[in-house]
Amino acid sequence: MYELSEEEHEILFVAKFLGRVEVVRPSGLQVLEEAAQNLKTPDQFSSEKTAKKSKVHIFLSMNGIDLLENKTKFLLYSCPLSTVSFCAVLPSSPKVFGFVAQHPAADMYHCYLFQSKKFAHMLVSLIGDAFQAAKKEDNIRRGGRDLIVEALRHKNKMLQKENDELKRKLAAKDK
Repeated sequence: MYELSEEEHEILFVAKFLGRVEVVRPSGLQVLEEAAQNLKTPDQFSSEKTAKKSKVHIFLSMNGIDLLENKTKFLLYSCPLSTVSFCAVLPSSPKVFGFVAQHPAADMYHCYLFQSKKFAHMLVSLIGDAFQAAKKEDNIRRGGRDLIVEALRHKNKMLQKENDELKRKLAAKDK
């Protein structure tokens, strides 16, 4: 099930959170398969892999993906869309989907896996659409900044020429 929040332009989905696993590559179905396999065989030293599978609220917006615990609404994870590098449905299990995001402070990637009986394909599509829209908006914003920077450079050159001309006139007057 999902809801669209008009004011904040967010989409809310509820799904079962299977876990988060550190992965070595930023993309590929193989990464999802390996992460799912790691969750099935928990490591005794990893607390994240052995976390209880619970329902989460997945908030998807142009800013990113936020995961909130269903009952307490406690923020579990927040992944800016700019850090998301891959999202897909697991081919071996069509109800399982996940995405890979880079850790914001370290050079590592995590795969977040979920289960949804009805909405796995839709959520993957929505995450992909949001990623593309955010990328397009960032390019437009960056392009606008580039134009402003170029205009300021041009204005600076014109002022430097004017300044040089005034210095020459002043030097000529003093002679």
